[in-house]
Amino acid sequence: MPRTAVPYTPFVPNGHLTDVAGTTIDSTLVTNGVVINDVDPERTLIRVTNTAGATKAITVKAGTGTQSWMAGQGDSVTTAAATTGVEWLGPFTSARFQQRGSKLFVDFASGTTGTITVFKLPKAY
Repeated sequence: MPRTAVPYTPFVPNGHLTDVAGTTIDSTLVTNGVVINDVDPERTLIRVTNTAGATKAITVKAGTGTQSWMAGQGDSVTTAAATTGVEWLGPFTSARFQQRGSKLFVDFASGTTGTITVFKLPKAY
């Protein structure tokens, strides 16, 4: 099964952003994982909330292909606390995490529930 695409929520330069609900982490996202298309890793932040009754791992997958020459450092795994865990991940090094086709892959441990929100940082003005 293909990964589920999660869109960016852009931060607003010289403005504000009202908090967004995010995408629900359900069994499909846990089984297939998430893809962020047209990724700009160095300007990407990911917020994951964990509502499961146990700690859960969130994995940002190491990249593939020649552009990911630092991928040998491996995946980045973060543990979110049980029930009310909120983790912020990123920004990321494209040379380690960017997949072929300008994508970023995120996986969740079995039984993860909660939300994922992908934010894009603006360029400085």
